[in-house]
Parts: sequence; C-alpha cells; structure tokens
Amino acid sequence: MLIVLLLKLTLRSPDFHFPDPLPVIRSPRFSIVPRLAILSLAADVLLSVAWGAPANPAAATAAPRQALDRPNVVVIFLDDAGYGDFEQNGNPTIRTPRIAKLAAEGASFTQFYVASAACSASRYALLTGRIPARSGLGSWTVGPESERHIHAREVTLADGLHQRGYATGMFGKWHLGTPNSKNGFDPAALPLAHGFDQWIGTNVSHDYPAAMLLQSDPAGREPIAGYRVLARNLPSNPAVCESLTGRYTAAAVDFIHAHRAQPFFAYVALNQPHLGLFCGKEFQGTSRRGLLGDVMAEADHCVGAIVNALAAEGLTGNTMIFFSSDNGPWIRYQDIAHDPKYGDTRLQVGYALPFRNGKGSDWEGGHRVPGIFYWPGVIPPARVLDPASTLDVLPTVFQFAGEPLPSDRTLDGRNIGSLLTPKLGTKTVPQFHLLYPGSNNQPLALREGPWKLVTGIQQQYRDDGGFKASLQKPLLFQLEQDLGERIDRGAEHPDIVDTMKKEFLDQVAQIRSEGTFWGAEDGKGHDSSDDEPAAPAKAAEGH
Repeated sequence: MLIVLLLKLTLRSPDFHFPDPLPVIRSPRFSIVPRLAILSLAADVLLSVAWGAPANPAAATAAPRQALDRPNVVVIFLDDAGYGDFEQNGNPTIRTPRIAKLAAEGASFTQFYVASAACSASRYALLTGRIPARSGLGSWTVGPESERHIHAREVTLADGLHQRGYATGMFGKWHLGTPNSKNGFDPAALPLAHGFDQWIGTNVSHDYPAAMLLQSDPAGREPIAGYRVLARNLPSNPAVCESLTGRYTAAAVDFIHAHRAQPFFAYVALNQPHLGLFCGKEFQGTSRRGLLGDVMAEADHCVGAIVNALAAEGLTGNTMIFFSSDNGPWIRYQDIAHDPKYGDTRLQVGYALPFRNGKGSDWEGGHRVPGIFYWPGVIPPARVLDPASTLDVLPTVFQFAGEPLPSDRTLDGRNIGSLLTPKLGTKTVPQFHLLYPGSNNQPLALREGPWKLVTGIQQQYRDDGGFKASLQKPLLFQLEQDLGERIDRGAEHPDIVDTMKKEFLDQVAQIRSEGTFWGAEDGKGHDSSDDEPAAPAKAAEGH
C-alpha cells in the first residue's frame, strides 16, 4: 500500500517527469500523457482495494466520456506576461518548462493576439468573444469605484458552458466590475452573475488600494450577498499577495478533483506578473532572472499542478487547456528606479520582443502574447503560423461543447476548431482580422491578413519611431515581414491603404450602429484616472 501511495503522490506532483515506460505499456500507441493517466488510474484502483473504499469513486466506476463529448475546458490567463517572458519563446534565463511542454505538445500560435492592450477590456473579449468597443465599459480598465461593469446581458464562456451542464469555477483576478455605491452594489458586477458557480480571487489588480481578496460563499454578505471578504487593502498586505498564485492553484486543483465525474470549466486568472511582483516563499530566489523569474516559475508550477491533477483523474484526453496572457508587459516601468508605488522596477518588467512597445499601446508588443491550445489525442502538436486571438476562444469552445452561439448580437471571434484538429473536418476558417482599440475601447488600427493599418498611435511608453498616424494619413505595416513595425509601406501600396481604410470605417460604423447593452448611457463609466495613456505621469494604476 505504501508503494501505491507513493506512486499517487508522485503522479500528482508538478515536478514529476515520466521515466522510461513500463514494459506493459511500451506500445507506441500510448503517448506519454495517456501512460501517465493509466498509471494514475491503476494507482487509484489499488488504493481503493488497500483501504477497502474507493479513493477516487468517479475514476474507478464512472464510464469515461468520449473526448469530444462536452470536453472539460481550462483557461489559464496570466497578467502582463510578455511574448518574450517564456522558455518556449527563447528567454535565456526564465524557466517555464511546463508551459513549454504545453506548447511542444499542443497547438502553439506564433501570431496570437489579445483584443486589448490592457486589463479589463482584454478579459471582456476573452470571456465574450466580442471586441471591447461593444462592452460599453468606456475604458480599457474598470476600477473599483467604476459605475460600469460587464453587462448582465453579455453571454460569457461560463454562461454558455453552464447551460450545457458544466460545473464552472473561477480562480483569480476578475477586474470586470466591483459592487459599489455608484452602481447600487449591483450583483452583476461580480462573477456569480456571469455563469460561475464559485470564485476565489481579487476584484481588481492587487496594486489598487481598494483591492480585495474575495470568495463566493452562500452565507456571505460582503461586499454583497453571496460573497465574503478574505482580505482588504492588498498593497499593504504582502503576505496575502505572496499567497495568491498558490491559493488559486490549490483551489483549481480541488475543483478538478471535486468535479471529475462531470464536465467542468475552470478559469484560472493569475495576478502575476503584474506589478508589484509577488510569489510564494518556496519560489523566492530560485530564478537566475531574479524576482520576475521567480514569479514566472510559480506560474509554471501552477500549470504543472493543473495538468497533473487532470492526469491523476484520467481526464487528460477529455480536457482542452488554453494558455495565454491578458496583454504585453508594462514597459513604461522598465526604466524607473524610484517609483513611489513599486520602487525600483527596472528589472521587474518583462519583454515584448521582437515586437515594438508593450502594454497600453496599439503597437504589436501590447497585443502579441502566447496562445497555446493543449488537448492530447485531439489537438496534434503544431507550430501554427496562422494568426488567431482570444476572440476566437468562445466560438471554438462552444463548438466543442455543443453550445449554440448567441444570435442576438455580433460576435467578433471565429471558430478555429479546424485549425486545431482534423477531428472537426476541414471547414475553412474565415480570414483573420482584428481591431486594435485605444484607452476608450474605440478602434485605432486594423489587421487583415499580414497587413496592419494604423489611424492613431496609443502608447504609455514613448517608442513610436518618429511615426505619426491619422485617419487622413494612416500607417501601413506588413507584419509578417516587419515584426518591429519599422517600415511604413503605405506609399508602396495605396490600393491596400484605401481598401483597409474603407473596411476600418465600415466596421466602426457597424459598432456604432449596433451599440452596446448599456444603450443611451454609453458615455458614462469612464475613469480618467485609470486609463490616461499618453504621458507616464498620468498613466493608469492597476491595469
């Protein structure tokens, strides 16, 4: 029994690496991950015999679902992690081996985008499949005193999957609204109103003075019914900030084990590596890259713990994991030695390279992030050069889950299932296009195919290369040839400029014509203190 128990503990460890396979499962038909699941299931059965009761009743007795029968969905979303902050993208001193393994064994998109270069707007787009201009939030960041929040009529990933019988849990930063006096302490400001059964996380980024760690609780009454406050004023509570990633990881793993017998959706939204940087004590001082590397190591550990929990329950082949970050790195702090809030941040900010600029800009560095879809046995390993975005997640996941798309609103994402797996046939995926919003969520630039038309420059860090852009004289970049947006090709291709300018104006007109669920109040809800982008002295805190 002791040997079996040790086997179970080893399989559940994020540090476990599969050794030479046992002879009984040497067949090439078994990949490494299914072998792991088989050993875990065997250990479950042996433990149940040894203890006289099932250690894992569902794994031992429940008939497994087919891979495409309402697959489990796990979304892991980092905060402010840049394209160059990962091992698989070539960072020489940051180690993220578990994330790199997802990329190597899944579909890793080399041209992956978020729909906004800042926090709340990006999260809105991920959860709804709609561009931020449709949100009515008025700003790319929703502060704790903002009247606006994600509207109750929006259909989120959690809403749709809940309709299909999924258990739904969120573990991490929300940042899409806070109940307050301005909105009448509206319950629609928090996750339970948007399809989630349970939540533990922060209402906003952990650097806001009003940041709280909250947990759903049927008996709770703070800040509204259904929730309780675990901690307040997070900037003055470093011990809690250090615990956040570990808390979320443990809660997500518990959720997986608790709901192993039914389809589930877990949204894991880490607060890191957003400034200020915090990680658990066991990760402090472990990375050659310093504190940023320590933080990334704990994020990588989180990924490993989730993957191992799925394997331990025999759910690897029934679960799609999507991994990304909400925007690029906050490079406006990369040269600051004495910030009154964060201190010396010169070595605490990541990398958007090879792209220009970072968070808070409509340059590529604000929008380009890792995009990994991992599902052994369904999604084959591939380095995908076709562009895609977080807008595509909801339509794709709903197809996998058998949930119809909402038909009473515009969705801006595409179902990219046929890009991910041949099991869904060879249906043509519509051409990629993306509108890049400014701080007020209104479009400034458009990508179609390899081309990007820029009608205005948004940036927090002055790195514009001397360029100026307007609707009358836009910039044109060929992004697949010019990764750093160095060469304006507009004079060479006036026909492309004219075609894209018309498309840009047509899309802007459609957005304005359809409006938002906030209706006539669309001008409200804008927190100027949170989102002024141009001058660093006025830049947003807590994005």
